[in-house]
Amino acid sequence: MTKIDDMTLFVHVVKAGGLAAAGRKLGLSPASMTARINQIEKRYGTRLLTRNTRSISLTYAGERFYSGCLRVVEEVENTENMIQESQETLQGSLRISATSDFGRQYVAPALAEFTSNHPDVSPHLMLSDGLINIVDEGVDIAFRFGNLPDSNLISKPLAQNRRVLCASPNYIKHNGLPRHPEELAKHRCLILERSGQPLNDWYFEIDNKRQLIKVAPHLSCSDGEVIRRWAVQGYGIAFKSLIDIRKDLSNNKLELLLDEYVRGFSHSDTEVVGVQAIYASRQYLPMQVKAFLTFFEHWLNKEISNP
Repeated sequence: MTKIDDMTLFVHVVKAGGLAAAGRKLGLSPASMTARINQIEKRYGTRLLTRNTRSISLTYAGERFYSGCLRVVEEVENTENMIQESQETLQGSLRISATSDFGRQYVAPALAEFTSNHPDVSPHLMLSDGLINIVDEGVDIAFRFGNLPDSNLISKPLAQNRRVLCASPNYIKHNGLPRHPEELAKHRCLILERSGQPLNDWYFEIDNKRQLIKVAPHLSCSDGEVIRRWAVQGYGIAFKSLIDIRKDLSNNKLELLLDEYVRGFSHSDTEVVGVQAIYASRQYLPMQVKAFLTFFEHWLNKEISNP
């Protein structure tokens, strides 16, 4: 292995917070990772990491080595990306993450069209309504709703959006139309789960104050598309992103409820729920990543501008 390979491996270990986690990303066994780190420490004649069964920490020498490795690895990546950008043909991997419903309705068809025009790009689409670490997962771009909580990442706003309460005409016909948020206690509510926790704290603007209504789950699921389909099929009331139910509203499959009471994000204090493209903060994005981001922004805004 070259010194650059060792530096790259060391950076992965520190960013992942452990040898096993870095090894899973690199496709190396824990034993191989341990052997590589031992070889690096032997080469420089000093201990770089303090290790136990659960965690690692940098020694003083390790901190200095990591800082130098990071500069070298970033410079190599920047040089490779500049070379890649000089090529006419887009190529390489493209790993995208998106929420389930938005991903199926918008990202999947856009990605298929993009790669049909650029066959040398190798795409992979990850759909999840849970929170993921895009660096650990090797994700190039993640499409999410709302503000960016991690200052180590950067975001690009793509489209406006807001949370809305909705139900099917059939549900309203058989169960009545709620006139006030407190009446939701008598209705069947469809709840999204995240990391096993129900997101059933719904916020409303009542008497000019932000008030919490904790609703009882009638049906719950960790997949946002399932929640929308249940709502369309008349099984209950759902809090959804407006962009996710846009087509269902235009086709009269869903109707907005209590819209005068709905305020911003339904289960947090975050007010901004626009569509964001999130990616690692680095100077040069690979050419295929940058090209898809530009393509998708135009594709999405064209799609949602059509009735």
